[in-house]
Amino acid sequence: EQNYPNPFNPSTNIQYAISNRQFVQLKVYDVLGNEVATLVNEFKPAGSYEVNFNAAKLSSGVYFYKLIAGSFIETKKMILIK
Repeated sequence: EQNYPNPFNPSTNIQYAISNRQFVQLKVYDVLGNEVATLVNEFKPAGSYEVNFNAAKLSSGVYFYKLIAGSFIETKKMILIK
């Protein structure tokens, strides 16, 4: 799912769902590809999840979050406006 709200200040929610138990990674990157946060990095049982990302310490701009769950990989864009 796309994060909501987007654009955001200072926090946003990211929702995702997995169909079976698997290792999940959810990381946030800046436009240069530098990792700025790891939100999830563990095995999760099947279900729907919502993660809050607080970017109060980051500067305004475009960020990307990458979800890896098993063989599924997706990257989405989000905008922080202060």
